[in-house]
Amino acid sequence: MSKSFTRLAVLAAAASIAAAPALAEGEWSGNVTLTSDYVFRGITQTDGAPMVQGGFDYASDSFYVGTWASGVDFGDGTSTEIDFYGGWTPTVGVFDLDIGAIYYYYPDAPDDPSQNFVEVYAGGSTTLGDFVEVGASVAYSPDFYLETGDAFYYSASAGIPLGEQFGLDASIGYSAGDEDEGFVDYSDWSIGLTTSVEGFDLDFRYIDTDLEGVDESFVVSVSRAM
Repeated sequence: MSKSFTRLAVLAAAASIAAAPALAEGEWSGNVTLTSDYVFRGITQTDGAPMVQGGFDYASDSFYVGTWASGVDFGDGTSTEIDFYGGWTPTVGVFDLDIGAIYYYYPDAPDDPSQNFVEVYAGGSTTLGDFVEVGASVAYSPDFYLETGDAFYYSASAGIPLGEQFGLDASIGYSAGDEDEGFVDYSDWSIGLTTSVEGFDLDFRYIDTDLEGVDESFVVSVSRAM
């Protein structure tokens, strides 16, 4: 699971925004990723440095639980993020839904204000025509990162296959929160090209925001499922 709420986006984008995919009944799975930069909703979490990430998921029928971890660098001594999540993935008509909750935990972060926070999320995806996949999701936190109060994250994505080996996807998100608590509303977007080689998934992604002082990113990731 990635903090970017990726499981609710489509194709590789669906793999950033956030819940785990439905697996076969009673199935364990794992994943490991090497990325050139860990970017969450358009903002680097590693000061632009490469990072190793990984996680484990367990799914039974339409329910899942999992955990995911990554190194981070916030410039305050915080070095680790661990996410814990669970949810439900029913199918209603032509829509695949994903409803759940995620807890973001930073074990070595300063205590005041707290960096730990929880979000609940809901999203859905479907296929238009024979190959265009589209999705949308919303996440809500009652007390977001650094105790900045209520916050919402809205996202939408679309993806298409490019032949049998490649996929192209794009996503857009909007973060909205309590300005009185210091939250700054902003938009982020990305476009990515994905492929697989010898069991490894490759992701090449351009990411940007409309925030002043936040640079655009070009991120390359290599991951493998276990």
